Amino acid sequence: MVVYGMQLPVQSQSTLYAEPWEAAAGPGDLLAVARAAEVHGFDYLASCDHVAIPRRLAGAMSTVWYDPVATLSFLAAATERVRLLSHVAVVGLRHPLVTAKAYATLDHLSGGRLVLGVGAGHVQEEFEVLGVDFARRGAVLDETVDALRAALGPEEYPEHLGERFAFKDLGQLPRPAQERVPVWVGGSSPAAVRRAALKGDGWLPQGDPREKLAVQIQRLLRLRADAGIAEPITVGAITEALYVGTPGWDVGRRTLSGAPEALAASLRAYGDMGVHQIQVRFRSRSRTELTDQIAAFGTEVAPHLN
Repeated sequence: MVVYGMQLPVQSQSTLYAEPWEAAAGPGDLLAVARAAEVHGFDYLASCDHVAIPRRLAGAMSTVWYDPVATLSFLAAATERVRLLSHVAVVGLRHPLVTAKAYATLDHLSGGRLVLGVGAGHVQEEFEVLGVDFARRGAVLDETVDALRAALGPEEYPEHLGERFAFKDLGQLPRPAQERVPVWVGGSSPAAVRRAALKGDGWLPQGDPREKLAVQIQRLLRLRADAGIAEPITVGAITEALYVGTPGWDVGRRTLSGAPEALAASLRAYGDMGVHQIQVRFRSRSRTELTDQIAAFGTEVAPHLN
């Protein structure tokens, strides 16, 4: 069974994927997109995480990066079913108890809809200004995930004793609504795949083309089996950009477009290689065109996915 979710527009505006209309968009557009996604069967909505972007990267990345906890909490009040994913939270930038307080509150307020996506991060200046060792960010993330497992668990007074973080006898309420908050690990480097295999409930590959994804999935599952981990893991994929129907404008040569049945047939290849959830992105020239694409996907493409 393959489910589908999407990264929210507007909240992150890297030139790699943001559409021109998003520059003037705001909260009302986020609400409209979130409500459309919920109505049309999307499994999750995702929001990115950056604290501050250095000038050297601002031209490509922009400085528009909404806070994921604030954004997802805002949308939680306007939705009822759709899950809320941080894709991805750079949790190594913050003490685990600070992260746990924010995301536990989000899960509590949303009725248990949080999926905590985590990643190592890549912006050196961001780490330096916050006093975190950029060169050791992988090791920091490894321990942070362990600490978050404790801090997001059911105990009012969680305990963790590690190399960098140690806490006990410090209570945090409210607890998450979920007994176990799913942790999905992002990234496609060898270290990220290993981290996902050994520590994750899910894997969020970052830009793996479909011709390379099957090999990565095989490695992920082999590492998990070799470690004796029997629990299933949710394998994800980010699809090519999509446009349902025949576009009347240039959507780019790498965009998949056409009849709903043809798009579904192409996307079924992900399920065939072991993917459980696909993250889809639509080309659009306005919020209305995006919500129309969301509706077309949910009503015309999704029924043919499985």
